[in-house]
Amino acid sequence: MKKLLNCAAVLLVFMFFALPAPIFAQEEKGVVTMEETVVTATRDKEEIRKIPANVSVVTAKDIEESGATSIVEVLENLESINFVSWSGNPSQAYIDMRGFGGDNPFGKTLIMLDGRRLNRPDMAGVNWLQIPVGNIEKIEVIRGASSVLYGDSAVAGVINIITKRGEGKPDVNASVIAGSYGLHDERVGITGSYDRLSYALTGENQKTFGYRERSKFASKGAGLNLGYDASDYFDIFLGVSFNKTDFDMPGCLTKAQMEQDRKQYQPGHSNDDASNEYSNINLKMKSFLGNFGRFDVNFMYGNKDIKNNMESNWAPNKYNVADIDTFGITPKYILGKDVFGHGNKLILGLDYYHEKLDIDKYSDRERISKTHTVDLEKNTLGYYIRDELDILEKLILSVGYRTERGEIKGSETTLATATKDFDDKKIHKGEAYEAGLTYLIGEKSKIFTKYAQVYRYPFLDEQASYWGFGGDTFLTDLEKEKGESFEVGTQFNSIENMKIGLTFFRIDMEDEIVYNNSTSRNENLDKTSHEGAEFSISYKLEKLGKFYGNFTYHDAEFTSGQYNGKKMFLVPKEMANAGLEIYLPYAFMLRPEMRYVGKCYQGGDKANTSEQMNDYTLYDFFLFYRPEFDNFKISAFLGVENFTDEKHSVISWGGYYPQPGIAAKGGISFMF
Repeated sequence: MKKLLNCAAVLLVFMFFALPAPIFAQEEKGVVTMEETVVTATRDKEEIRKIPANVSVVTAKDIEESGATSIVEVLENLESINFVSWSGNPSQAYIDMRGFGGDNPFGKTLIMLDGRRLNRPDMAGVNWLQIPVGNIEKIEVIRGASSVLYGDSAVAGVINIITKRGEGKPDVNASVIAGSYGLHDERVGITGSYDRLSYALTGENQKTFGYRERSKFASKGAGLNLGYDASDYFDIFLGVSFNKTDFDMPGCLTKAQMEQDRKQYQPGHSNDDASNEYSNINLKMKSFLGNFGRFDVNFMYGNKDIKNNMESNWAPNKYNVADIDTFGITPKYILGKDVFGHGNKLILGLDYYHEKLDIDKYSDRERISKTHTVDLEKNTLGYYIRDELDILEKLILSVGYRTERGEIKGSETTLATATKDFDDKKIHKGEAYEAGLTYLIGEKSKIFTKYAQVYRYPFLDEQASYWGFGGDTFLTDLEKEKGESFEVGTQFNSIENMKIGLTFFRIDMEDEIVYNNSTSRNENLDKTSHEGAEFSISYKLEKLGKFYGNFTYHDAEFTSGQYNGKKMFLVPKEMANAGLEIYLPYAFMLRPEMRYVGKCYQGGDKANTSEQMNDYTLYDFFLFYRPEFDNFKISAFLGVENFTDEKHSVISWGGYYPQPGIAAKGGISFMF
């Protein structure tokens, strides 16, 4: 840790003094274009360079021009983000940010839709297909601890997916994408505004047979956003979305099976499949109080209806239905007012969430004979305060505090005997502090540092065991995870058309929840450390093209207990992305890209004694055609992903999950 922080300090001091003198000169009088703002990092609009964090923003234009068919394809090229998928299906991809790895890295990153939590209360990842990519205005990625503002799960960072708002005359857009393995993706949308009313309506249909046998999935989704500026002092926004995803689960292979035919499904898994339906409603109201600040409140509801058919599983877990309801209300008050001549912004807020998980288990696929019922609840109520003070003209101090009460309770009933397998509850108390300093350099650059405390409550199926592992019981002795986060970094944008970012971080966790094979239960066993560095660069030559790339270094290991000194599994030590945009005549553009993922220990290998997952490099090539016409836009592309047909697999607990090989893709979109 000391070596890492010393290197970081030396490098940042060197960059500080090596910058040319004009960068530190007073800004010239006149209009200065404000840098892009984000709303996620401080729960209010804020310039990126004023935030003590490594921030990325992916816009609707970026998504459209990438040819991506899922959010996973959009995010996996960003620094410090790694996805693990068991079948190549983006609806099942687990996200890992800042090297947490393990069996449930998704529990350390908070995913939101327009400010509403998407993380499931049980130990399962986010269904990334529930948000049509055509409905996305932008995605804000905030790396680093955010427990003060968001509470549970915001350990490694926060990703907020913001949907489209309409503005001006109606814009209609439509696109079609087709590719290998039967891929087809159709999107249509209309956005605009009339007087004080804004609207955005989008829909998407996607289907593919998948790279492997029995890895097909189909997804249909739609979103509607309505905004109404009732007056100069009051705004209201309503967002509604729906998605239905059906997919097969091919299972894992042995090494011999994979070498024989990597596209086959696991024997005995011919009838494993699932169906998910997601509905989200978000009602947001803003009231402007003049010199007395602003008051906002969000009312949120989400429903997840999940049907799993796992004939390869053991009874009574072959056929089940899970119904998850999430209610939330998140009021906050914002006051921006000078204090003794220094700029100051105060945010006070409250977050209340009620999540209910009901599971019915059946002995038949038709779901006629019910065998068990499980009823679980998670209720959290948190209060937070954050203040941002301009100590000097270029130096910003931010401090914050959060206190939260979390309650998990539940019961399970075996219907044949009408007996309770468990009926209990557990109270968790979360508390977090943070302090950050941001020094602004010129008009676009910054140096920052931040210290924060973090915590994560157990998933419902960590607190309560109801899948037959070691007996069905409620673990009242299982505590929340907690830790400390340190980071220091810079964003250097003072050379025209060039952006450079560099961040060093370390997160020390304790009471990490790990499944103990010897006791067949979840326990607070091990402390871990997660340290690393994130580097990004982009440079644009106005008429020739653009270069962009990033590099991530992760070093995650156990720091106590039986596995002290061993590396955390499923954490690649190095990751890198790079790409070129080459502008060609007649509105053509060529874009080659590369992604490298380093070696790591396979899932479940705490002792670091099993076969490692090999490193791999993927190459993609795309050709775009984007002519410009009055009142009409067209964009077309052709591309090949994994051009060299690199063979790579995810390995977990000795099972091999082959990942997709070479694939072609093309599409065309219109806007008028």
